[in-house]
Amino acid sequence: MKKTFAQAFKAARPVLWDVLPAYTMNFARRDLFSGLTVAIVALPLALAFAIASGVGPERGLFTAIIAGFFISFFGGSRLQIGGPTGAFVAVLYMTVERHGYEGLVLATLMAGVILIGLGLARLGNFIKYIPYPVITGFTSGIAVIIFTTQIRDFFGLQMEKMPGDFMARLEAFGQAAGTVNTWALVVGVVTMAIILLVRKVKPQIPGAILAVIATAVAVHVLNLPVETIASRFGSLPTSLPTPMLPDITPDKLRAVLPDAVTIALLAGIESLLSALIADGMTGDRHKSNTELVGQGIANMVSAICGGIAATGAIARTGVNVKTGAATPVSGMLHALFLLLFVLVAAPLAGAIPLATLAGILFVASWDMAHWGLFARQLRAPHSDVLVLLLTFALTILIDITVAVEVGVVLAALLFMKRMSDVAEIHTGVEATADDYLHDPASKPNPVDVPEGVQIYKVSGPFFFGAASKMAEMLHRFEHKPKVLILRIKSVPVIDATGLHMLEQVVDKFHKQGTTVILAGVQPQVQKALQTMGLDQKIGVENILASTALALKRAKVVLPKARKS
Repeated sequence: MKKTFAQAFKAARPVLWDVLPAYTMNFARRDLFSGLTVAIVALPLALAFAIASGVGPERGLFTAIIAGFFISFFGGSRLQIGGPTGAFVAVLYMTVERHGYEGLVLATLMAGVILIGLGLARLGNFIKYIPYPVITGFTSGIAVIIFTTQIRDFFGLQMEKMPGDFMARLEAFGQAAGTVNTWALVVGVVTMAIILLVRKVKPQIPGAILAVIATAVAVHVLNLPVETIASRFGSLPTSLPTPMLPDITPDKLRAVLPDAVTIALLAGIESLLSALIADGMTGDRHKSNTELVGQGIANMVSAICGGIAATGAIARTGVNVKTGAATPVSGMLHALFLLLFVLVAAPLAGAIPLATLAGILFVASWDMAHWGLFARQLRAPHSDVLVLLLTFALTILIDITVAVEVGVVLAALLFMKRMSDVAEIHTGVEATADDYLHDPASKPNPVDVPEGVQIYKVSGPFFFGAASKMAEMLHRFEHKPKVLILRIKSVPVIDATGLHMLEQVVDKFHKQGTTVILAGVQPQVQKALQTMGLDQKIGVENILASTALALKRAKVVLPKARKS
């Protein structure tokens, strides 16, 4: 047990600890420049994502600073940047609606514990197996949710409260359509125009910051009637809050558990996707289990220090890579630069128009959705399109957790169906290299099958579908054979249902006096038979390496079978 824990903690060793011994001044210069650039990009996004999540803008800054620092310090990716992201907007908004900010803190703490547990249990690689249509569906669905949550501020609509439910939100927008603030709309449109223009002309410059500065100055100088951060939320704090644990009771833990699981799932998926993208850009390889542990620690610290949930931020990580970052120090520096902003220039943020932040998130949601990729996925096989559209619809209309759960389960069922379709069961036998290896004297086409012997060839994974096919085919026998040879050389794996069905077949044929022989058993199948004790029921002498040897064994068994 001690050795297992030691191995788990060794596997969770942060990447930072591996790179620091070889850290150079060249690395420091690159990390310093990248950290500053990413901080400039992260600043408006941290404010915007916090507001969209139903909390104050300062919560986004605290998260970007605290979680951003610890994700880089404890994480498993060399260039990952962490902080508040769009993936969390919907679930955080609904959590705050149901349980208040304190409930969100408790859910984030629990999610951190779950992430650490997943990392120490080395389950990081399994998250990568979530089907791509599921990821595309819920990512695009989240983008739509983010877009709709910003409509009020983009158009300056007069609404006391924005509903959390998607359809109710659209209905509320319709009722408030007559209260559009033209100046807010102009500010939002100008924001988007600046971002898109800068992206086209000078993509290396953070267009969001230019948009924030330009629109904030214009609103202030022209005294435009547009709502700002200060007018709605008051001035931003100029220091970090004192760490504080929420009130923890069994009832509260049970109440927020579903939200905690959702937060942990989203944090794990997005952080590993972001790390994978960074690997593709650099040729590096991240440590998935370490990344989960780092994400867990960062979320726990963020929660008790006034922040919200955080994960790897794909866009900011991309900026970090493109600006030449060398080590996780760049992510830590980005957090320190944001801290410097809070300490020195936080009051200036109060002048940022909410329509500006809405425009920034409009662009971010469009980027996040990858609609071109979504459209391409619609040309995939019908079953994948079904998974994509169902996950997309459930994310928007019901809940992200339900969407991912249903999407994964449906994708798994469809995968098993495909595997069953791939499996083939038919009569007949032909020579293979395997036959000649085990019996060089065998003829080129060993079709000399004695009377009373029936051969069936099974190919493909032997899952429940293939097992059912075999049961149906064998049930239709007009004349029960004395010896049944199942050639399973082309069966790479067998599941519990397949083993159960095979055992039923063996029992059925044994009762009617038929000997069952298996030919060409693969190692994985052999191990499964031994584990279940099925090799003893069939008889180890009846489990052979080739069809040729199985036929020889049948000729030995036949005389006894005919007498019985």
